[in-house]
Amino acid sequence: MKKLASGYTTGTCAQAATKAAMQQLLTGTEPKEVEVDLPGGKRLNLLTKKRQILYGKGSYPEKATCAIQKDSGDDPDITNGVLVYSTVEWSREKGVSICGGEGIGRVTKAGLDQPIGEAAINRIPRKMIEKEVKRACEEAGCEADVRVTIRIPGGEELAKKTFNPRLGIVGGLSILGTSGIVEPMSEQALKDTIRVELQVKLAQGETYILAAPGNYGLDFLRKYEQVQSEAVVKCSNYIGETIDMAKELGAKGLLFAGHIGKLVKVAGGIMNTHSRWGDCRMEILAAAALRSGLQEETACRILRSVTTDEALGLCGEAERKRLMQAVMEKIEEYLTIRGEGEIRLGAILFSNVYGILGETRSAAQIWECRRRQQATGQEEKTGR
Repeated sequence: MKKLASGYTTGTCAQAATKAAMQQLLTGTEPKEVEVDLPGGKRLNLLTKKRQILYGKGSYPEKATCAIQKDSGDDPDITNGVLVYSTVEWSREKGVSICGGEGIGRVTKAGLDQPIGEAAINRIPRKMIEKEVKRACEEAGCEADVRVTIRIPGGEELAKKTFNPRLGIVGGLSILGTSGIVEPMSEQALKDTIRVELQVKLAQGETYILAAPGNYGLDFLRKYEQVQSEAVVKCSNYIGETIDMAKELGAKGLLFAGHIGKLVKVAGGIMNTHSRWGDCRMEILAAAALRSGLQEETACRILRSVTTDEALGLCGEAERKRLMQAVMEKIEEYLTIRGEGEIRLGAILFSNVYGILGETRSAAQIWECRRRQQATGQEEKTGR
C-alpha cells in the first residue's frame, strides 16, 4: 500500500512566511527558502514566494512581505495550494501584534479559540509567529516592536465551502494547526493504521487498551494520567469501528478519552464522529439537559450555542454535573450496545475550559485492570 504524503498547516505557512519576512526586514536580503521548528517538534524547509521589501528614509527596510504556498499532501484540504502571506513592519506599539488581513476570518461568537472580534488565527500559530519575530529581533539586537499581518487572497470565497460561517467565523479562513503537520485523511489508511496499533498492543500483552480520537485526547492523557502518546491508539473519528476491531482481535477492554466536542456525539449513538456523518452536539446536550431536570430555557440556549464549551458555560457547577451525568449514561448505553457483551467499554470526557467532565461507570474498572496488567508485565520483565 502506498504511504500517503503528509502536508503542513496554514499555521506553519504563516510561521514560515513571518520568519522569512523578518529576515527581509532586518537584513534586506530575500531568502529563497526558510527552515522552521514546528510546534510538534519537527523541522521543515519551505520555499518562499512573492518576496517584497519596502524601504523608508535612509534606505532601511520598514516593511517586508513573504508568502508560503500551502501543501496539504494527500489530504483533501480545501486550502491546498493557497498562498499564505505575512507582512511585517516596525510598530510604535510595544511588543508583537498579530493581525488578520485579506481572506482571514474574524470571530463573531463566543466559545472559539480566539475572543470575539479577533482574527481567526489560533493560539498555537500565534505563539509560533510571535516566537519567530522575537527570535529574529533578539539575534539582531533590537526591540521586537513589530506588527504582523497575515492574509490569504481568495480566502473569503474559499471559507464559504467550510464550516467557518456556521461556527461564527466570517469573512475568511482560519489559521490553524496544533502540530504544524497535516496528516492525510484516507479513510482506509486510517482504519488500517488503527488495526495495526491494536494488534501491536495486544501482541505486547495489553488487553486493556486506551484510545483517543486526536491530539486533544492524547494531551489530556499525558497531562492528567502521565500516559505517553505511544501507549494510546489514535482512533480518529472511528469510534464504532475501533470497538469492532478491538472485539475481533480479542481485547478485553477499551477506554476512550476525548474532548466533549467529539465524544458527546456517542451519547446520540453516533459512532463515526466526523461532522459530515452527524453533528448533533447541541441537540444531544439539550436533550440531556432536559433529562437531568435543567430548565427548558437553558436547553434552548444550549441549542443556540456554537461550541460545547459555550454550552457548558450556560450551566452552574451543580447543573453541569447533572448534565454530564445524563450524557455519560447515554454514552455508556450506546457503547454497551456496540460492544455486544464481548468487550468492556468506557469513556472519559473532558473540556479544555472545565477539565474532566465525566466518565462512564466502567471507566475506573478498565483503568484498574490496565494498571494491574502493566504492573504484572513490569514484574515479569524485571524477574520479580
